[in-house]
Amino acid sequence: MNLMLPDSGLIFWMTIIFAIVFFILAKFGFPMITGMVEKRAKRIDDAISAARKAEEAIAHLDQEKERIISETRAEQAQMKKEAAQERDRMIAEAQDQARAEAQKIIEDARQKIAEERDAALREVRREVAILSLSIAEKIVRENLSSDEKQKALADKMADEASDLYGVSKS
Repeated sequence: MNLMLPDSGLIFWMTIIFAIVFFILAKFGFPMITGMVEKRAKRIDDAISAARKAEEAIAHLDQEKERIISETRAEQAQMKKEAAQERDRMIAEAQDQARAEAQKIIEDARQKIAEERDAALREVRREVAILSLSIAEKIVRENLSSDEKQKALADKMADEASDLYGVSKS
């Protein structure tokens, strides 16, 4: 027997067995294998489609995120601007109030100073008047020690009063 050339009987039986195995595989194996391959291909296609949808959703979320960030920044800038305006308004209001309080304190101080000055002037005038009266009393007592001097002084004062008030002598 030659190993390189098989016998015709062996080729016949090998062909029959091959045909039977091929028929069984064609009838039962190939449809199952192709079905599994098709299911696998469908799952892969679905996964790819889902991945594309996820990418689109991520891109949309990125756009939404950027929009929200820009809106937030705009709101933040607006809030900072409003806060600065409110701060400036409050500072101006506090300054105005402080000026008003300072003006009131100054006015009160001026009024107190004026009152104290007037009181001091009254006191000085009173003291001067008391001193003047005391001096005048001493001078008058010395000058008016006699009746003649008293009459002369009374006449002199009457003349001065009439000249001062424009009363004619009768």
